[in-house]
Amino acid sequence: MKELSVVITVMNEEENIKPLLEAVRAALSGIDYEVILVDDGSADKTKQQVLEYADERTILVELRKNYGQSTAMTAGIDYSRGKYVALLDGDLQNDPTDIPAMLELLKKEDWDVVAGNRKNRKDGFVLRKIPSKIANALIRHMTGVYIKDYGCTLKVFKREIAEDLGLYGELHRFIPVLAKLQGARITQVDVKHHARIHGKSKYGINRTFKVMSDLVLMVFMRKYMQKPMHLFGTMGFISFGLGVLINIYLLVLKIMGQDIWGKPLLILGLILLLGGIQFITIGIIADINVRTYFESQNKKTYNVRKIYHAKREISHTSDIAL
Repeated sequence: MKELSVVITVMNEEENIKPLLEAVRAALSGIDYEVILVDDGSADKTKQQVLEYADERTILVELRKNYGQSTAMTAGIDYSRGKYVALLDGDLQNDPTDIPAMLELLKKEDWDVVAGNRKNRKDGFVLRKIPSKIANALIRHMTGVYIKDYGCTLKVFKREIAEDLGLYGELHRFIPVLAKLQGARITQVDVKHHARIHGKSKYGINRTFKVMSDLVLMVFMRKYMQKPMHLFGTMGFISFGLGVLINIYLLVLKIMGQDIWGKPLLILGLILLLGGIQFITIGIIADINVRTYFESQNKKTYNVRKIYHAKREISHTSDIAL
């Protein structure tokens, strides 16, 4: 097994491949590593450039079409063999020279994830930095995972954390949150950042709206993944309770001789009653689905970091000497 796998997703980065591979080789010369390049449906000569400049440490995974960065990262992790996994952008804006120090910190202090923070970011102020700062602040506040720079791809993981991230859609922006769901210990370090020299950025202002949509999912997963009834049940009982109170009030009015038919308040009361019942029903169904999800795949509802027996670390309870 290699010590480190560097997973790099690329799409239409033909001009960056040669300097990228040279930079990685120079930065990781003292480490037993491999480079997993995932070609995410490039329409230029990215594949040819990789094959031309690849060495025995380089693996190219060519996807049949463009699936998106999250899926490409998952493919790279799946085909990696390292004890540790590093994620790196293919546009040369991340600096591979930061990886050895991040790897050393992870091993020395037993972190599960070391995330990069682009201290002096070389991007446009209005279209990139301001939306990024707003999104980062919002994600930190809503998820409770206090990472400064969610948009920095450069990260180093223990392999078991990387394998269980569950990257779907475009959730690569929320990797620290996904890692935290596994109980990962996360730290962050300042890393270098360079302006893009070759090629065009794949990001635009429109991704801000995608981040907001995914954030709702992340908040749900972080707080209610194993207990959806707590969310839907609470909403259901509040709605049902308000509906009951409104209808009791209208019943009193009816007893007092007032005409309540056709009143908007009556319609609201009935909607709240029915809505409350629906929310509670959804919560029950969601809870059953969560149980099915874990039990059908033999998944555990917990993650074990390490096991110790008599001051000695063991990999499994079967290793305990009788």
